[in-house]
Amino acid sequence: MKPTAHLAALALALALAAPVMAQTAAPPAAAPVYPPYGRSVSLAEAKVAVAAAQAEAVRNGWFMVITVVEPNGALVLSEKMDGAQYGSNDVARRKAETSANFRRPTLFFQDAVKGGTLNAIFTGALAIEGGELLIIDNRIVGAIGASGGSGAQDGVVARAGAAALAK
Repeated sequence: MKPTAHLAALALALALAAPVMAQTAAPPAAAPVYPPYGRSVSLAEAKVAVAAAQAEAVRNGWFMVITVVEPNGALVLSEKMDGAQYGSNDVARRKAETSANFRRPTLFFQDAVKGGTLNAIFTGALAIEGGELLIIDNRIVGAIGASGGSGAQDGVVARAGAAALAK
């Protein structure tokens, strides 16, 4: 078969397959819209968020590390509850940094990995639930990360801290 015949056969095959592919392809999901960055979270606000997160962890009998960062990912406050595993120090910080740097809860990335739309290993983000944005006056003032339990438990704790500042 001549090269032009190969190209013609390929073009015909693609033309015949196009309607089938179009019917089975799902439309792309709309990207979530998150608020813009604002001022940096204050130490006093970070203490409020951490206290609320710790109260939720204590209520459930979980031992956590809870970290608050500014919108640029710079550390504001990190507290390790007695009994929390040492490895959670770094994980809580990375969850908070991921949320701040990408303006999304880390659950967004976890769901994308599970759904197959994102590779589990990609630069600069941690795709494990437990990082949440801190939003005041519809602006991102920082993020909170929790680690020490399952991803779902970490998410519960981080959301409790974020809710304490939501205005």
